[in-house]
Amino acid sequence: QVQLAESGGGSMQAGGSLRLSCTASLYSLGDLAIGWFRQAPGKEREFVASVSWEDGTTAYGDSVKGRFTISKDSTKITAYLQMDNLKTEDTAVYYCTATQRAITVVGALRDVAIYDYWGQGAQVTVST
Repeated sequence: QVQLAESGGGSMQAGGSLRLSCTASLYSLGDLAIGWFRQAPGKEREFVASVSWEDGTTAYGDSVKGRFTISKDSTKITAYLQMDNLKTEDTAVYYCTATQRAITVVGALRDVAIYDYWGQGAQVTVST
């Protein structure tokens, strides 16, 4: 019962920045968390970042830690992914995702299995 609208992405030279946004339409918050996974051709789906609405807990994939920042605007039920110091390896389709399940296990935000709702995806292309 969550619908996601994703925007942002595009093309950028290595070292530049892009920002993605994801807005949720829902009837109740539950234990809401919003994040992103990405997938490049020939590669497995990879966790990028996620944020919990209840307490603001964040999680990042190792490959983006220190370069990407996820934040939330609770008044708009919107998450933002600020991507700085982009690398060519960041090229992928970025899928916004959300869950309303209670999360009690450390590291659960990284687990694709907890996410039930998915956005349409945004292409991010980083060139040399």
